Amino acid sequence: MSEAAVDSQQVSPLAEKPPSPALETLSRIAKYTGMRLVVLFLTVVVAIFLTILIANMGGYVDNIRRGEIRETVQQTFRSNRALAELPQDVREARMQELIATMEHQQGLDRPFIVRTVSFLKNALTLQLGRASRMASASGSNQVRLIILERLPSTLVLFGIADLILFFLSVGMALGLSRRYGSFWDKAIVALSPSSAAPGWFYGIFLILVFAAILRLLPFGGMVAAPVPNNPWDYFLSLLKHLILPVTALTISQLFLSAFNWRTFFLIYSSEDYVEMAKAKGLTSRSLERRYIMRPTMPTIITNFALLMIYSWTGAPIFETIFQWPGLGRVTVLAIGLYDTAVIVGSTVVFAYLLAITAFLLEIIYVLVDPRVKIGGSGSATT
Repeated sequence: MSEAAVDSQQVSPLAEKPPSPALETLSRIAKYTGMRLVVLFLTVVVAIFLTILIANMGGYVDNIRRGEIRETVQQTFRSNRALAELPQDVREARMQELIATMEHQQGLDRPFIVRTVSFLKNALTLQLGRASRMASASGSNQVRLIILERLPSTLVLFGIADLILFFLSVGMALGLSRRYGSFWDKAIVALSPSSAAPGWFYGIFLILVFAAILRLLPFGGMVAAPVPNNPWDYFLSLLKHLILPVTALTISQLFLSAFNWRTFFLIYSSEDYVEMAKAKGLTSRSLERRYIMRPTMPTIITNFALLMIYSWTGAPIFETIFQWPGLGRVTVLAIGLYDTAVIVGSTVVFAYLLAITAFLLEIIYVLVDPRVKIGGSGSATT
């Protein structure tokens, strides 16, 4: 065998050195992250596109707007004596010219599908545009300002209610799992079907008792009228107005949520590794922290994150009953006025928040649960 052949055989193993495990892991994570971002973005695109179609009723809202424009123009010509005295053909020509101008200003002269695609592009880039019939308290018709004006009210109400509900239900569930079969455990199980009633149902009942009959709390609103000038008085008034809606939201979901978490904790507390840990003499607190809470942590984090995300959207019926100036009431008003821009704007914000939360949750799962790993096939596996 020649010297060149021997040298090539000695060099080839070095040339085919496999990549390091760190590079393989980094490449796998980058590939998985890219695929997940693409899938989530496509999901957002489809959701927003369908929202635009539904909000426009497949183009029916455009026909309503054209009819309103024509009626407005006709009323203008009837009320203006100089225009009304014009010859029939001249008056008709000017009416058509004015109608065409107003339709062009609202984009109604373009095909529906073209405007839908343009609307979708603007929505995806967070160019939410202007409302056609609604305005903010400052008089602006920018959708962004309308949403930002009502957003703090919704976050205050539902954020506080969700935080109380989450920590109270998890705490109750832990206590019930320690006392399985006790009176309180049976009571919570028996009361869990009461969560079938929505929050606004309990809200009506609480308003009737504590506002109408006992006159202890206000019927609704965010603060008293006139609005207190002193920050401390404003804060106290806000707390007083929060009592009934927060209580209604908490009651409507507390028992079922506590029952669900209690079931999760009981399932994990009966695992073999928990029995083995008990045999080793671990305290109940250590068992809960290391062997019961840890496996359920991804589910707990998911529930908490989704509660926070849904607090952005508000609840139309609930906010209407309590006269709460949040995004829920804005959505109801926008639907009644066929204001597509406001409806789509609220949906865009929610869709992006939900997609970002879903992406971050998958990363958090890997951090809190060592069993969850990013698989080579582009999916999270256990």
